[in-house]
Amino acid sequence: MPELAELMDKMKGVEAEIEAELTRRREELRFRFERRRIVFEQDIEKLQRAIKVGASKYLFSANPLIVLSAPVIYSLIIPFVLIDFWVMAYQAICFPIYGIPKVRRRDYLVFDRHHLAYLNIIEKVNCAYCSYCNGVAAFVREVAARTEVYWCPIKHARRVLGPHPHYVGFADFGDAEGFRAKIEGMKDGVKLDDGRSPTAV
Repeated sequence: MPELAELMDKMKGVEAEIEAELTRRREELRFRFERRRIVFEQDIEKLQRAIKVGASKYLFSANPLIVLSAPVIYSLIIPFVLIDFWVMAYQAICFPIYGIPKVRRRDYLVFDRHHLAYLNIIEKVNCAYCSYCNGVAAFVREVAARTEVYWCPIKHARRVLGPHPHYVGFADFGDAEGFRAKIEGMKDGVKLDDGRSPTAV
């Protein structure tokens, strides 16, 4: 499928452009990475601290309904932690058997917003919570996607909103020969769309 390969190359080019733009934006906001730490220039950090809203003022000015709903939001930590550990155990046990490259969990769980001086402690806790839940969701999605690559690499007949990145390489719906070829090609282990071998972690 030369047309599909061309589209994939274009997508990679767009991703490279996005990363270049993000780098330019970081330079504008005057922060850099030092030994995995984010460091702002002193005058920028001073400005951020001046903008910060204190925790007590933030709490007492909040909508009472939002405060009352907070326990409901934070109760989700229980299922998220459970699924996080369960999926880690699943891929640790099953992926080596199937020959599927393991998903690096640390690539999906990113905690860096606590470096922002304009956030108070409540906002930092909220940001950490959101980072964890969204990171777990992304990690679980990738584990599920790689499982689908192994067990059922077939596109759906209907349009799928926001398919995972491996979906584009699936056999077309109704293409029996294409499906069998995909399954046959995984006898020595799964190779992902980015070319990584089954030994990658």
